[in-house]
Amino acid sequence: MDPGDDGGPGFAPGFFTRLDEVDDAAFYAVPRFVTHIDDAAIVAVGDLYDELCIDGDVLDLMSSWVSHFHTPPRHLRVLGMNEPELRSNAAARERIVHDLNADPRIPLPAESVDDAVCCASVDYLTRPVAVFRDVARVLRPGGRLVCTFSNRVFATKAIRGWLYATDEERCRIVGEYFDRSGVFGPPITARRTPPEHRGDPLYAVWAVRREGENRP
Repeated sequence: MDPGDDGGPGFAPGFFTRLDEVDDAAFYAVPRFVTHIDDAAIVAVGDLYDELCIDGDVLDLMSSWVSHFHTPPRHLRVLGMNEPELRSNAAARERIVHDLNADPRIPLPAESVDDAVCCASVDYLTRPVAVFRDVARVLRPGGRLVCTFSNRVFATKAIRGWLYATDEERCRIVGEYFDRSGVFGPPITARRTPPEHRGDPLYAVWAVRREGENRP
């Protein structure tokens, strides 16, 4: 994988490699019916979705058996790698089994969703800039991509650049993905759990698809 092509230009060599480079399909073949952030962080995700009015036709990227909406959107599409987990997602109206690391192109038509979210998973993308560009393709005008994350990971599958970064640096990394994609407006970054919170910290970075940015 050429980081200049898939990960994005300017990242250090090895930034997008993992400790475990075995096919991701094998790693994610076994269902994991667990939550990857604690209850307070989960509430913070839902609060953000409410504040941003994430509703309508929504795509949940790298999803699992639960999407952290307080109230599910009108039409929720969940995209992930484990079919039993996606099938168990009660909020989902549509389920898509797809590996974004193997193929960053989302199997949906252009301008087919209002907003996209990605919770506790952006750290596993090996070709994030390519993925962000294709998210912009499937977003309708004014659509947003909202990434939320904490400091808990599957260490063998997170990219090395993420593993060795601080929380603040991870926010900047996701912001760089938006910037280097060239198809989103300026990203907004926020910590969504209080600094004194003793559980999992919850951070968010999101941006709006630029007007006219919709690539075939």
